[in-house]
Amino acid sequence: MTRRTVRIAMNGVTGRMGHRQHLVRSILALRDQGGLDLGNGETLWPEPVLVGRREPALRALAERHGLTEWSTDLDAVLADDTVDVYFDAQVTSARAEAITRAVHAGKHVYTEKPTAADLAGALQLARLATAKGVKHGVVQDKLFLPGLLKLKRLVDGGFFGEILSVRGEFGYWVFEGDWQDAQRPSWNYRAQDGGGIVVDMFPHWEYVLHELFGRVTSVTAHVATHVPRRWDEQGKPYEATADDAAYGIFELEGGAVAQINSSWAVRVHRDELVEFQVDGTHGSAVAGLRDCRVQHRSATPKPVWDPDVPATEPFRDQWQEVPDNAVFDNGFKAQWELFLRHVVLDEPYHWDLLAGARGVQLAELGLRSAAEGRRLDVPEVGL
Repeated sequence: MTRRTVRIAMNGVTGRMGHRQHLVRSILALRDQGGLDLGNGETLWPEPVLVGRREPALRALAERHGLTEWSTDLDAVLADDTVDVYFDAQVTSARAEAITRAVHAGKHVYTEKPTAADLAGALQLARLATAKGVKHGVVQDKLFLPGLLKLKRLVDGGFFGEILSVRGEFGYWVFEGDWQDAQRPSWNYRAQDGGGIVVDMFPHWEYVLHELFGRVTSVTAHVATHVPRRWDEQGKPYEATADDAAYGIFELEGGAVAQINSSWAVRVHRDELVEFQVDGTHGSAVAGLRDCRVQHRSATPKPVWDPDVPATEPFRDQWQEVPDNAVFDNGFKAQWELFLRHVVLDEPYHWDLLAGARGVQLAELGLRSAAEGRRLDVPEVGL
């Protein structure tokens, strides 16, 4: 077996998501399995070069995982001709500039979202990368969740008939940080630092809706800052200036309507932290992170509204589990594998910076819809 090495500059992996999902569960997991099998007797070996601003954190992270290459000098790493790919998991406010530098250095780019602070910046990145001829991809991890893969299987198989509506519930209680530590970094709640649940989650909802049900053609949103005072990592109080909840209605190409609630100020009374219910003329489904349940029209009961007597029907028991029928890998790792195959084998890959720009556009229009109190059309974007 011939080993082919790809060197990846990984910027921002001292953060929770960059460390756990991208470094440990994706790149290091690929190394643990012996590399990525490219076929024809060739294996791709990912070699991470850790990049960040905090030298002690980088050194500790490298030592923990037995890695030897790390740097606080991004320009020096980008100037290294042996580095093939630049990956960005930094805070949003730092991302566009770093990606621009990477593209000018001729590196292929893979990045977390949102790709930029606004649509103009996101489109500028997509156009620049295309003009420079580098390959580029944006993390769209929820498409690779087992629950949504099962849901897509149902869509592709025509299970629903005509899809009428999609209803999504996402969120959990993020502690304020005074009497229990917050589970999310404090910058998420400061608009001036690129925080806010619309900026964070609407890009996710754009690609989920676009890929499974159809392009979003309009948005109506209401946002709120339900918890206005929080405590940061040093235990100091601060005013939350970013939205921590968003309530969106999305019209889709083809006529279906999606309603998605996103909140960091809600307590969970559902089976998973995110769930989507899809209703169609022939059947319905409820999908979460891992599981998916269905009810076909032939097996749909006939409830009768009667508020004067207790409910006697076991509604949840009337649904059927969708079988796995496949082995599901970590969603982040699965998309990394596809992107790396795109880089080295030129295999097709459409989750690019233009797709990322659509997510930024939806977040931008969602915030504008909330501010202006009206429904807004979502124009198609292109290079």
